[in-house]
Amino acid sequence: MPVFNTLHPILWTEQFDESIRFYTDVLEFSLEEKNDSWQWALLEKDYVRIMLSKPNAHEKSRKIGFISSFYFNVNNVVRLWEDLKDKVKVCYEIETFEWGMKEFAIYDNNGYLLQFGQPVDEISLEG
Repeated sequence: MPVFNTLHPILWTEQFDESIRFYTDVLEFSLEEKNDSWQWALLEKDYVRIMLSKPNAHEKSRKIGFISSFYFNVNNVVRLWEDLKDKVKVCYEIETFEWGMKEFAIYDNNGYLLQFGQPVDEISLEG
């Protein structure tokens, strides 16, 4: 049976350089690779890898967008919220949900919804 090891989303953008700046300056990802002729970049932070790209010729639909969200499990979600809340467009502020997660959501420069969460029982251990 095949094993799925990782998932590395490719986020399409018409604002290639602006998107790189959002992820590197605001979310503090590292730019690992960039190819200007392909309009493609690989960004990394801790265990997360995201690729950015302008839509390519193989894709028939040229509309940019994603009708869902990207959910990041993080440690110290409260500190991340404090670091980001005044720098980004907020979807919803940090709150604790009945399913035991403390989370918040923001939009990136393309309008992609990014959610960040941490189990409440981990937060109580951080002290």
